[in-house]
Amino acid sequence: MELRDALVRRPVMPERRAAIAEAILRIEELVDRGGDATAAVETLNEMTGHSFGLDEFRYHREAPDPEALIEWACAPPPVRLPDVARDELVEIVRRILADPTNDWYIEAFERNTVMPGASGLIFHPPAELRAATAEEIVDAALAHRPIAL
Repeated sequence: MELRDALVRRPVMPERRAAIAEAILRIEELVDRGGDATAAVETLNEMTGHSFGLDEFRYHREAPDPEALIEWACAPPPVRLPDVARDELVEIVRRILADPTNDWYIEAFERNTVMPGASGLIFHPPAELRAATAEEIVDAALAHRPIAL
């Protein structure tokens, strides 16, 4: 199935990748020297549409490595579509199943379902979904109803 443009991760032009990598390097240098990187992070967020915080640039066990951070920053973040179709979600899950390391499609799935942690149905499924198809995973995510407080 063809996904709408808003649901497809687009290739990044080399010039954009270089500009983002340079901005990230500048932030890393500020953070490493103990400088104030707040304005540089805000500029990066404006440039990319993401909402990075300073923690993404303090490298420790839980932080992404610099190359992964550059790759993530280069792709505009997935959007939430109010009229996302079941078939589109099925295609997104198929892409995740084909490449479980593709964080962009994982985020697209999370943003377009109301179930918190919907990607857990893929990576940590309950017993009844252990050998599930993409369609079954999507149906389980769409069946979720938030609890009204």
